[in-house]
Amino acid sequence: MPVRITKLQEMKQAGDRIPCITAYDHPTARLADTAGIPLILVGDSLGNVVLGYASTVHVTMDDMVRHTQAVVRGTTNALVVADMPFMSYQASVEEGVRNAGRLVQEAGAHAVKLEGGKAIAETVRRIVTAGIPVLGHLGLMPQSVNQLGGYRVQGRTLPQAQELLEDAEALEAAGAFGVVLEGVPGPLAEMVTKRLRVATIGIGAGAGCDGQIQVLHDVLGLGTRQPQHAKRYADLDRIIEQAIVAYAGEVRDGQFPGAEHTTDIDDAVLGELLGVVRSTVED
Repeated sequence: MPVRITKLQEMKQAGDRIPCITAYDHPTARLADTAGIPLILVGDSLGNVVLGYASTVHVTMDDMVRHTQAVVRGTTNALVVADMPFMSYQASVEEGVRNAGRLVQEAGAHAVKLEGGKAIAETVRRIVTAGIPVLGHLGLMPQSVNQLGGYRVQGRTLPQAQELLEDAEALEAAGAFGVVLEGVPGPLAEMVTKRLRVATIGIGAGAGCDGQIQVLHDVLGLGTRQPQHAKRYADLDRIIEQAIVAYAGEVRDGQFPGAEHTTDIDDAVLGELLGVVRSTVED
């Protein structure tokens, strides 16, 4: 049965943990959906792990639309949330609503995610009023990495902690169905979780959140990233490299393709073809 935003609220109330993960294409979305992941995020982290950018700020709306379309085609049950990329909602409320609508109408997302608190509360409210569910994002906000001075834990000082609490409450009041807490001290994230009625999804925010989200490539061991908050459950870099090396070796040695990988042709047809070729050469 397809997951809806109300399901996440039910899971919070029941004390059921919410496992979430990113996906950026059809094959990995299909696998995550089959594994029973209730929420799949098409993160703008695709800029880092798929497109090779140094940060997420280079990701465009067209990038997000194309990758979200692929993920949606690979899912049956999961709630698909699409990130709104840098400068797709910061310039004006109206532009934010239009771009959120594009991710739902054109890309097929079930919800969108925005970074920020009180400063974007009106945008969140307007998007929700338009009928589009919104997931908030606080703490370490990758789109603001240049302003933050790097990828640093947020909320360690009293002013920062107080502001984060206020931002979380502002997002809830604006109608967000949940809030991602990234790079936040565990005790602070747990405090926010207890104060909010909506679900919190942590990444580098301790075990006190209602759910957890990780970048798929970090979980699978694809790429050289190794964030402190991530745990590798596989080493696909090594497995894939070994498979490619084995393939290349068999091609060089003439072992691949074998007869089982080759399509045959009827001898009579081949004989007729050879006769035609010979007569052409003789003429």
